[in-house]
Amino acid sequence: MTANSTPLGRTRLLLEKARYLNLATVSPEGQPWVATLEYAWQADPLRFVFGSAGLSRHGLDIAHTPAVSGTLFVAPSTPGLDIDAVDGAQFTGTCGEISAAELGDYYSHFYRTVFPDPEQRDRFRLQPSQLRAPAPHRLYVVIVEEWWLIDTRTWERDRIDRRMEVPLTELSAAALGGRPSRPSRNPPVAAPAQGNGHRTPTGQGR
Repeated sequence: MTANSTPLGRTRLLLEKARYLNLATVSPEGQPWVATLEYAWQADPLRFVFGSAGLSRHGLDIAHTPAVSGTLFVAPSTPGLDIDAVDGAQFTGTCGEISAAELGDYYSHFYRTVFPDPEQRDRFRLQPSQLRAPAPHRLYVVIVEEWWLIDTRTWERDRIDRRMEVPLTELSAAALGGRPSRPSRNPPVAAPAQGNGHRTPTGQGR
């Protein structure tokens, strides 16, 4: 068994290679929604950072109901059925806007991850002052509470898609090789921001 076939190795590969996650939210009226978002990840605790307008549909959902779930996956680059080349994770967590006081813990790492090219980063990143009230955009953080991986060990026999839970205690910064930072005691939540819900350099809109 190679390192990448272990739950830890698979998680590390997914976090580094997936690039986009699908985030599921729910409105005050109970209407479900899914947004596809670029992300940066950090460990201790495992979390995802993304940017969006506060008046995006998922932004409004999060302001009312911070409980979220999501997925990320990698797929083979060539057509055909190659079970070993497909991998994915599902997670549940709590999401909120990153407060102005905690913005420095996430800002630089987020933009270096989403825009690794320095010229693109200088062109598209928003300044910290543009990510707090009264500006329309925010950075958000999802603090992961449960982490599940696709389990294909018995798929060829019974064609049943299964998931296996990976304890978060096994996904520390030291184990993942990721970047730890000073975590919040509680998920950061700020007042909803104003915006038009269109896609922005920080993330995905409506």
